[in-house]
Amino acid sequence: MRLSRRAVLLTSGTAVSLLLTGCVGAKDSGTKANPSANASAKDVTLVISANDVAGGKNAAEAAWITDSVIPGFVAAQKAKGVTAKVTFNGSGVEDEQYKTKLELNLKTGSGADVFAADGIWLGELASAGYVKPLDDVVGAPAKSWDGWQQISKAVQQNLTYKDQLYGIPNGTDGRVLYFNKSLFSKAGLPADWQPKSWADIIAAGQALKKLPGVNPIQINAGVPMGEATSAQGFLPLLAGTGQPLYNDSDAKWQGATAGVKDVLDFYKQVYGGGLGDKRVQQDKAGRDQSFADFSKGRIGILAEGDYFWRSVICPSKKDCGTTSMANRNDVVGWAKIPAMAPGKGVNGQDFVSVSGGSGWLLSPKTKYPQQAWELMAFMASKDMQTALSKAQIRISARADVNDQTLSGDPLLTFISKEVLPITTYRPSDEKYNEVSLAIQEATGQVVTGTSPDEAAKTYQASLQKAVGADHVSGG
Repeated sequence: MRLSRRAVLLTSGTAVSLLLTGCVGAKDSGTKANPSANASAKDVTLVISANDVAGGKNAAEAAWITDSVIPGFVAAQKAKGVTAKVTFNGSGVEDEQYKTKLELNLKTGSGADVFAADGIWLGELASAGYVKPLDDVVGAPAKSWDGWQQISKAVQQNLTYKDQLYGIPNGTDGRVLYFNKSLFSKAGLPADWQPKSWADIIAAGQALKKLPGVNPIQINAGVPMGEATSAQGFLPLLAGTGQPLYNDSDAKWQGATAGVKDVLDFYKQVYGGGLGDKRVQQDKAGRDQSFADFSKGRIGILAEGDYFWRSVICPSKKDCGTTSMANRNDVVGWAKIPAMAPGKGVNGQDFVSVSGGSGWLLSPKTKYPQQAWELMAFMASKDMQTALSKAQIRISARADVNDQTLSGDPLLTFISKEVLPITTYRPSDEKYNEVSLAIQEATGQVVTGTSPDEAAKTYQASLQKAVGADHVSGG
């Protein structure tokens, strides 16, 4: 599914056609789910919802649901003596509009049995009581599903909240450092470049700085870049300091800690040292400008997700427009994001990343919890995920599917095999949007000349206001 990994602030979305019928009762978050309800039913009615629509947004996934998932599941149930009626309520709106309507449906008890959601929304949905852990809704069958063997613990984190799984990831991604091999060659840098520390990145930037008309390093910063500042820039760097943004054990966010100050100092080295273009970070269209600049050979190193490779600089002008790179496969290299220094990353890692992605969740009010789980597991099966990947090239949550479908794409294979095992995910917490905004503001301040220490102090104050002083470390 192609839901973006941009965290969104709730807005008043226009009404969309997600009013789903008859599947779930009125919301009562205090009522315990009943996994055995209607487990032996011979006639079952289920609804799937997602932000997909034929001929529009995420059309490939919409077609997969209607042409592969539904008929396949109905046939499988028929073989068991069960008559299943499955309908798909798709939408094709902005993610924030879909999310707003999804929450309303779950609140009023009119939500679908199986629905798609971005992993970053999980904490908010769970805290409101709109979703419950699979253990509560499904019970033992969810634990014993053989598909978990193909979905790494790191990827499972995308739909995990407070150490409990709430659904099945439907896909994921990973952040890497892209670089222009032609510019590297001119700067005397190797074509197989793999930095082992932040110092190595800065050194490469210094070498690239000697080339006329070249912006050595693009690390997203500032509010205009939005969530791309947090997900593509700040959070991978913070993971490289050894501690995550949010500590589940003590329910605290990193404020003006040593790690946060180290990240802000890295931004100072880049933008205070003339290794990055300050103007791009302050422009509303700055991210698009950075994409265009990289595609034209004017940026040496750029931190981004696999979306950049697939949908921005792909060789086809028809698919990627003015940012397409016909010579992409020859000119563009990639490398893992290094920790601040070897062994200094989270879990003592040498390299780090941040991933995102969406997944499938169950309504805790579904009338048919076991059959709804069977439908969700069917959607996440090897055969169904292979069919989806063939319809739309993507990194599946399943390792066995990636082994089969990504062999023709070296970058996606690299992320699947080298990046996903070391990746981290953004906190699934309802306060994340406010924290992310504070991150964007702090990095933007450094870009425009504020010292890392001063920017960290302002960031600390913003966090304390957003989440409460008791939930902020550092300072």
